[in-house]
Amino acid sequence: MPGTTSATPKLEDLRVRLSEIQQGHLLRFADDLAPAELEALCAQIAALDLESVPALVREYVHSKPSFDPGSATIAPPPGYMRGGDWDIERFRSAGEQLLREGKVAAFTVAGGQGSRLGYDGPKGCYPGGAVTGKPLFACLADWIHSAQDRYGATVPWYIMTSPLNHEATVAFFKQHDHFGLSPDNIMFFAQGVLPSFDMATGKILLASKGTVATNPDGHGGSLRALAHSGALEDMKRRGVEHISYVQIDNPLARVVDPVFIGLHAAAPNSSGEMSTKVVAKTEPGEKVGVVCTIDGKPGVIEYSDLPEATAAQRNPDGTLTLRAGNIALHMLSRSFVERITSGDLSLPYHRAEKKVPCIDPETGQSVDPSEPNAVKLEMFVFDAIPLCRNSIVYEVERADEFAPIKNAEGNDSIESSARIQTERAASWLDARGVKVPRKSDGSSDCVLEISPRTATRPEELRPESIEPIRSGEKRAI
Repeated sequence: MPGTTSATPKLEDLRVRLSEIQQGHLLRFADDLAPAELEALCAQIAALDLESVPALVREYVHSKPSFDPGSATIAPPPGYMRGGDWDIERFRSAGEQLLREGKVAAFTVAGGQGSRLGYDGPKGCYPGGAVTGKPLFACLADWIHSAQDRYGATVPWYIMTSPLNHEATVAFFKQHDHFGLSPDNIMFFAQGVLPSFDMATGKILLASKGTVATNPDGHGGSLRALAHSGALEDMKRRGVEHISYVQIDNPLARVVDPVFIGLHAAAPNSSGEMSTKVVAKTEPGEKVGVVCTIDGKPGVIEYSDLPEATAAQRNPDGTLTLRAGNIALHMLSRSFVERITSGDLSLPYHRAEKKVPCIDPETGQSVDPSEPNAVKLEMFVFDAIPLCRNSIVYEVERADEFAPIKNAEGNDSIESSARIQTERAASWLDARGVKVPRKSDGSSDCVLEISPRTATRPEELRPESIEPIRSGEKRAI
């Protein structure tokens, strides 16, 4: 019987704790479970931050917090914009020196599945190369190879998975020989999870009689995961001071960018804590968060929270005043992440109403909701920006660094990403005098892909080594 297993002390302990926070239903079906199932349920419940549950229910389930700018002064952030009067080579040199000294690590958030792409597996395993079809993980690994070859120092790679895809991700790397990188310099760890709550009652949902319904805690949870996994300690041991943050779905993400590293660490108006890459918004209503200052403090406002009139403001030259679109590329200092994960500072949660299959806590019957029945909570990494003393932005060319693969078709799809990868490659080749065949509308009449192991910017291409490109050709360079 379950009551005689080794789970008994834990079980009785949990009953008391759960009763105190009005979540006793989580153990309602304990007597129906086999000993191993009960052990697993007790372990899952014990791993949750139970003390925080009442506050989460009060503040995010029974309430709907939202951002209201009110009378706040919203202004462009301090930054380094394309075409601005600043010395890019000075900061490139500063970043290169930090790389030579082994003070930079790569950090990739890769907890997602490829379900929206019609792919059954971790999103990082999905083909991302426009010509080669190499997986997204390999696209990012090439940047690390390039940096290590150029600067003669190790760039350790920290990869955050999720409980759903952790084992598959680790196996994929082993299957592909870690893409030629040393496994000693790659660390995998899973992000944390949060319970999913019944929208009406605030009760934590049960996915089954022996399983709590949970969801990943969002990319903001990546900072906490760095601390809890031991990654920060590993960085400290290696002498790493700065962390390059990228998300897995962008094959053009510059995993290692000397200019960005240098700006983050050496710009006079940067505290060196957290910096952000941005692209110029295409229109006021574009659905990207806006990096800005709010009453003088740096931060990000979601597009849906920005008043239309504010979003539409323009400078005398016609450009949008608030044009700094967030593309989820950041630099963080290790000491900053240590500070915000070890003290009283914490990131806010964001509330989402979702349909979550569950069981009825009274009858144990399965429930497949047709309407949203649950509140899921997650943290966003950009909410760490206001915790900085001084945060800067670095504006880059959209077509040069942003070709995300999120959808099966349309915008941000494998097709649109391949097109952007091709146009970036074509512009680089044009700059070096290599003729690219064009269609009547001016677009490239070919498919191109340039590996960062070949070049990380146009100046590094060697035109004499590139064979003429034919119309309709697919060429990886």
